[in-house]
Amino acid sequence: MAVIEFKQVSYQVGDKKILNQLDLEVADNDYLTIVGLSGGGKSTILTLMAQMISATSGEIDFQGQNVMELDPVKYRREVSYCVQRPALFGETVEDNLKFPAEVRGVEYNRDRALELMARVQLPASMMDQKVIEVSGGERQRIALLRNLMYLPKVLLLDEITTGLDAENKAIVWNLIRAVHQEEQIAIVSVTHDQQEIENAEKVIAVVDGRISR
Repeated sequence: MAVIEFKQVSYQVGDKKILNQLDLEVADNDYLTIVGLSGGGKSTILTLMAQMISATSGEIDFQGQNVMELDPVKYRREVSYCVQRPALFGETVEDNLKFPAEVRGVEYNRDRALELMARVQLPASMMDQKVIEVSGGERQRIALLRNLMYLPKVLLLDEITTGLDAENKAIVWNLIRAVHQEEQIAIVSVTHDQQEIENAEKVIAVVDGRISR
């Protein structure tokens, strides 16, 4: 069974149709890379999967159940969305890594936070650093770790390495590939990065709101 399935999903704003009767399946442990021209509907697919917006028509299922019937808070813990320019919360880096535990009402696991920090080459001393002092590459790594403090069933990645230098891109993608292999979560990535596309496991192209066959 697909973990996420689009059934004839359309999305439009006013008279502009962005997605047009789209059928799409994401299976358990899939690593799906979505490509296409800007404005073709790639990021709209992710925001629909994340339930940040609702389809104009059609149905989106999560593990066989219509997402409109699910608790959105619980759903977003299972389908986690990481964006290109993430916002960091609170005052310090550690505030961001505590946040997933706080919203779940459970005890914060500092050891896991430190383990994840080490995996993206961030020192433990950075925990106390103010978020306003964090660089762009560090910000993206911290935001990704925030999404991984509790592993989702599906991780959505929207152009997350755009604007990063080669070193930071490599650090981010090494962690993502490792998590995918070790934990076997499904990943859906939207990208323009040619190297990522060349290394992708499964690629689909979206053109004018449809999957190009």
